[in-house]
Amino acid sequence: MLDQTQTPIISALQTSSRRPHAAFYAPGHKRGQGASSRLKALLGERALAADLPELPELDNLFAPEGVIREAQELAAAAFGADRTYFLANGSTCGIEAAMLATCGPGDKIIVPRNAHRSVIAGLVLAGAMPIFVTPDYSPELGLVLGVRAETIAAALADYPDSRAVLLVSPTYHGICSDLGAIAALVHAHGIPLLVDEAHGPHFAFHPDLPTPALALGADLVVQSTHKVLGALSQAAMLHTSGSRIDPDRLQAALQLTQSTSPNSLLLASLDAARQQMAIAGKALLTDTLALAQHLRSALATIPNLRVIDQPAAKACPSVSDLDLTRLTVDVSHLGLTGLAADEILHGELGVTAELPELRHLTFIVSLGNSREDIQRCIAGFEVLAEQAPQQRAVPQAVGDLAQSFLPEETEYLIPAVSPREAFFATTETVAVSTAVGRISADTISAYPPGIPAVVAGEPITAGAIAHLTQVKQQGGYITGGRDDAPASFRVLTRASAESQLGHPA
Repeated sequence: MLDQTQTPIISALQTSSRRPHAAFYAPGHKRGQGASSRLKALLGERALAADLPELPELDNLFAPEGVIREAQELAAAAFGADRTYFLANGSTCGIEAAMLATCGPGDKIIVPRNAHRSVIAGLVLAGAMPIFVTPDYSPELGLVLGVRAETIAAALADYPDSRAVLLVSPTYHGICSDLGAIAALVHAHGIPLLVDEAHGPHFAFHPDLPTPALALGADLVVQSTHKVLGALSQAAMLHTSGSRIDPDRLQAALQLTQSTSPNSLLLASLDAARQQMAIAGKALLTDTLALAQHLRSALATIPNLRVIDQPAAKACPSVSDLDLTRLTVDVSHLGLTGLAADEILHGELGVTAELPELRHLTFIVSLGNSREDIQRCIAGFEVLAEQAPQQRAVPQAVGDLAQSFLPEETEYLIPAVSPREAFFATTETVAVSTAVGRISADTISAYPPGIPAVVAGEPITAGAIAHLTQVKQQGGYITGGRDDAPASFRVLTRASAESQLGHPA
């Protein structure tokens, strides 16, 4: 039986940082002795003293045999995994490694359109071809929802040579797909289910939270431990279960996507976050859920606000559950966009949301929040509601335009060339007036709803341009393209496109 009270990495760092010796190794500040006085004032001497490289007693992240191995084994037991890998480059490197471990050049992988940009990076690295499936969208809620099991079943039937399925659950808004049903379908085809569970590392530690992906049959799960637990920013974990993931290939992939000089403080924070949750996670999350419920109830009483609740989300067939620590507030009936509301709350009222969008503001309530935080948020929204110009037109919902760029003749969207081929192709910049039909070199998303309007390797459509333009005009924002998108686009040159496609483009 493993002792979850132990923190092997932290204990080793404490010992090493206090050991008197002459340091002739990196980093150059030599345990803080050569650090800037301003950095010392910010971080403190003890943190700098613990910023140590992979000394013999501190183990090696890529071939762990000592304290890192112990810490990872403790984490696997706590999170319900067969094996856990610590990540010092965030969930991004874990997603990239997952794709490298399961796909190769030309392989197909089934992916939802609301996947994180790290998935596109993984496609570039692996050379795989995505079979994009569309998650449900609710015009009433203004939110992208989950992916239906029926959607995955159809994709598997139409593309039986797919090497893996990757899903995002929970979404940024805490919405979970029916991973149990989907895992059964995926495994029936003999392939692994990969889950971007970046926003769900807390699920394993409280019965009132959604069931974690590993418990529902996922083969590989990537979690951003820093997002809602107590790890430092950029610290994450990758968990595996079962035998569908080749551990040697995964370890090799992680060596490609991780730094060869992982920060010891990040690894220590993962060790500490695991210990904290294993020992006191249920109690901490009980308090967190109580705070979130208090905030949810209070905001629901403020006129012209709507807090997305569990019944409304679960009424949608693609949604199995909603994370109650994630609050998404629809402010459109205040006559404000979420972007404008965020400017007021953050700039004037001392309340900062995690994610401002056209209609919504999303808040993460975690174990680090206090009752004072909750009261300040409530008071901020009360002021916002009193001052908001409700008589103005409610911003038009634009998320349903996500359908406008999907080809009518198929429910899937497969790039003309792979994202990898698009990445390495010769490109040029063209005006929006000549962009239709050209193959995009960039993956471009509009928020809301956050689904890529264009993926690198896809032809740019008039519907995608209209969608991006309308979102931009209504106060949303565009990511992934040129700074002036959608006024211009970076596309493959015609010669490059013809070379990739094998026919005139």
